[in-house]
Amino acid sequence: MAGSWSPGGSGAPDFRRSVLAAAVIGVAVMAAVDEIVFHQLLGWHHFYDRSTLAVGLLSDGLLHSAELIALVGGFFWFADLRRRRALVPGAAWGGFLLGAGAFQLFDGIVDHKVLRLHQIRYGVHLLPYDVVWNAAAVALLLLGAWVTWRVRSRAARAAR
Repeated sequence: MAGSWSPGGSGAPDFRRSVLAAAVIGVAVMAAVDEIVFHQLLGWHHFYDRSTLAVGLLSDGLLHSAELIALVGGFFWFADLRRRRALVPGAAWGGFLLGAGAFQLFDGIVDHKVLRLHQIRYGVHLLPYDVVWNAAAVALLLLGAWVTWRVRSRAARAAR
């Protein structure tokens, strides 16, 4: 029958996919916050600052495009889970926080320090900015892990 196939089963809570769909949304939202606040409003940096202003603006546009694609894809995945009544809301919140923290930590360590694509800000002592940026990322990751663990633990206790 057309339209009857549903991955993960219909109506059965799908913890893993709830976490993953929301994590994609979390990555996209944190990328949007970074791009809007630090790239556009504050003008502290571009995604790629090691070339001309035109290349920096192009890199911001590519980041924005990727973030929008992830956001739309994540919301379609999330909506499909809701439609099939397989969404686990608490797991989704945990996944959202995990995705947001993962983006921020990846940006802070890989983009800022390893690849040196850009810094948070220029012309200032970077250590306080780096500490706050990465500490906020770790806090999001820990909160997301705690929420996810708590939801899974409650579900395991309820299944007994």
